[in-house]
Amino acid sequence: MKDMNQVTVRRDLTRLFRPKSIALFGGGWVGNVIAQLQKSGYAGAIWPVNPKRADILGVPCFASIDDLPGAPDAAFVGVNREASIDVVARLSAMGSGGATCFASGFAESEAEGTGGADLQAELVAAAGDMPIVGPNCYGFLNYLDNVTFWPDQHGGLTVESGIAIVGQSSNMAINMTMQARGLPIAYVLTAGNQAQTSLSELGMMALDDPRVTALGLHIEGFGDIRAFEALAALARAKGKPVVVLKSGHSEAAQAATMTHTASLAGGAAASSALIARLGMVEVRSLTTFLEALKLLHFGGPLRDAGIGSVSCSGGEASLMADCALGTAIEWPAFSSKGKARLNAILGPIVTVANPLDYHTFIWGDTERMTDCFAAVLDEQRALCVFVLDLPRPDRCSQAGYRCAVDAIIGAARRTGARAAVLVSMPENLTEDLAAEFSAAGVVPLFGMVEGLEAIDVAIRAGRLAARPAAAPVLLRGAPEGGVVLSEAEAKAALAAHGLDVPQSVTAASAEALAVAAGRLRMPLAVKGQGIAHKTEAGAVKLHIRSPDEAAAAAHAMAGATGFLAEEMVTGAVAELLVGITRDPTGLMMLTLGAGGVMAEMLADTASILLPATNDDIRAALGRLKIAKLLAGWRGAKAADMGAIVRAVQAIAAYAAAEPGLQELDVNPLIATPERAVAVDALIRKA
Repeated sequence: MKDMNQVTVRRDLTRLFRPKSIALFGGGWVGNVIAQLQKSGYAGAIWPVNPKRADILGVPCFASIDDLPGAPDAAFVGVNREASIDVVARLSAMGSGGATCFASGFAESEAEGTGGADLQAELVAAAGDMPIVGPNCYGFLNYLDNVTFWPDQHGGLTVESGIAIVGQSSNMAINMTMQARGLPIAYVLTAGNQAQTSLSELGMMALDDPRVTALGLHIEGFGDIRAFEALAALARAKGKPVVVLKSGHSEAAQAATMTHTASLAGGAAASSALIARLGMVEVRSLTTFLEALKLLHFGGPLRDAGIGSVSCSGGEASLMADCALGTAIEWPAFSSKGKARLNAILGPIVTVANPLDYHTFIWGDTERMTDCFAAVLDEQRALCVFVLDLPRPDRCSQAGYRCAVDAIIGAARRTGARAAVLVSMPENLTEDLAAEFSAAGVVPLFGMVEGLEAIDVAIRAGRLAARPAAAPVLLRGAPEGGVVLSEAEAKAALAAHGLDVPQSVTAASAEALAVAAGRLRMPLAVKGQGIAHKTEAGAVKLHIRSPDEAAAAAHAMAGATGFLAEEMVTGAVAELLVGITRDPTGLMMLTLGAGGVMAEMLADTASILLPATNDDIRAALGRLKIAKLLAGWRGAKAADMGAIVRAVQAIAAYAAAEPGLQELDVNPLIATPERAVAVDALIRKA
């Protein structure tokens, strides 16, 4: 099996990403890069290498790499894939600082039989110790130092500080630079095929820059998990939040599976569990990704969930409350002092509540509006949001709204409290006005849903930062082959690690089962062995009260290769599913959920990664819909939560000790007020 615990060695990427000299190899694309460097005001040396041209855009060309005045800090390799290998080898030999490889046709095309994987291996070998980014990669944008190492248009401008975006898709990177949301972008880094330099390594380079405030990752697939853990540790150490947009959720974990767990937990659950474990916050849309990074840039994570909302419309106030459903946002009530202060400003007709509709009685009176907004901000909420949509300037006048703009900015400056202005529709705030708010320390949020989701991200980021760092995840290489243990064998293996299982006997025939069953306490459960899903096949009979009934039940189970009889567990509070699956990335995922024959239909599950603490397990159980059953529903007895946690940890201990485990399923684990007993188990391992 492949070693999944190897940690990627970090290279010094400073010369590559902050170069004082740049060499460029290729034709038309090189001209595009030079055009962008000139446009951004790059102050370093530009050395195009082209034997057929005297200059490109007025920049003199060198006939060959041998004619360069020195080893370049950075090189754009824009030639075909075969020629790229030779250029990279020459650059490495002369001590260059690094290169980006633009050409495609490498490992990403291997499915078409192009031989790209072998060429990619040759490219990495040619680079040696020299850092290379790509191949199949556009390059990077460093807006802090005006290094626009990019063969296409982009929409960014020079900034003094900002967020960094690292992704695998060059096209999506271009799109994000075109944002007009007031988001200061410091770096846009594309990883391409990650043949040598990984997305995680690029992220760490960005985090090391003190001018970077937060990191956004667009991830299509996880590669080196240990490198992601190193990235997370660095982000935590530097106090910089990380937001993740994960696409390309794989369903490979659901293919060719036998267990209930595997049918309920796919690749998306594993990736989401990993992101949360690393202390990063996952989002589902590109617009929320950008809005969240903006809010985190202007002030970092939120210290708590208490949010204030201010608008001059009851409809907006209600919609803010509705759109926040399902988020971590809370709307704390005003203190009695704050309420009295607002009543004095707004008058007796206005109901003071949060979200606040201050009506239009004070509209146009900038001083009173400022006093009103300052009174709200003085309540010391984590963040106060002012809902303000302005008329479109091409057809209407915004002059009548200047009072609100000035009052929001004035109140924020007076109080020093954290404030944001939110437009319910993105088109209702111009980029210039967004810049004015930003300069005053008021964060402009575009879109009510996206803005509230960004606030939710900032709250969750604060909670994750306060949580202790998690232990490294358990990783397993892909096991070869596979064998399914019998139920008795699976239970015995798990019992050896402390799992509570019923007393049982096995037999090869119905007659032998009748003899053996007499040693057990009635009632019994009789099961046919050698059948994956016993209940559906009619291979489970319950409430057997005599040896003769056990024999009759066994005779009725066609296709069974043997039989098991065990003492039934009574007094169940709930039936649970506890399963472990190996994700294609090597992650070992623990899934907890409602169990029994209704497991797939209820689909009530929570997934965490191994190893898991007792608190992790309790928190996952608390997220289940059946958590109320476990706690004692309508006066019924509660389950023994300590016993459940011990049972889950016993199952996890087996997984940690069995390197060849492919999937494991305990269903059901019967939870009673006194114990937690595994009455069925399935294990597939190498």
